[in-house]
Amino acid sequence: MLKSEEDEFDPGKSVLVRLARKVYPITEQLDGNRFFTRVNGASAATPLFVTLLFVDLADVVFAVDSIPAIFAVTQDSFLVFTSNAFAILGLRSLYFAVAGLMSLFKYLKISLVFVLGFIGVKMLLHHHVQISNVLSLLVILVFLGIGVLASIQANKRERSATSQHRPQNRK
Repeated sequence: MLKSEEDEFDPGKSVLVRLARKVYPITEQLDGNRFFTRVNGASAATPLFVTLLFVDLADVVFAVDSIPAIFAVTQDSFLVFTSNAFAILGLRSLYFAVAGLMSLFKYLKISLVFVLGFIGVKMLLHHHVQISNVLSLLVILVFLGIGVLASIQANKRERSATSQHRPQNRK
């Protein structure tokens, strides 16, 4: 996440895609917005279908993974399962919201790295050090706030630098 350069990723070489190809034929090319297409008279899935399949699989894995953590907070099974259902419904929307914000605030990604690091350290040390929920929320808000404010300042500097380099219209 801290690495700014993105390496080329070939999804065809992915272990999951190769495994999916053993179950059902998958084309190399998209066919518009179709999930399935015909190749030489036989039905085959498009990469769009594979993407949908893996996104939904990730949703299910995250939902199932969080159930034991929620049971640590409450024993009310209705609350556990309804909270997971709403989390699944909102997860995709939240992703696109954060992705949009990443383009607006260039230091938000670095802030999220620190937030995830803090949460990881908190989880590792929770048997030894008690950090209140209010303090955790404040730390997270401070990390995110610093990233947003630094991004706003950087955007202002970039705009003023580009406006100073533009030739002025003289009458």
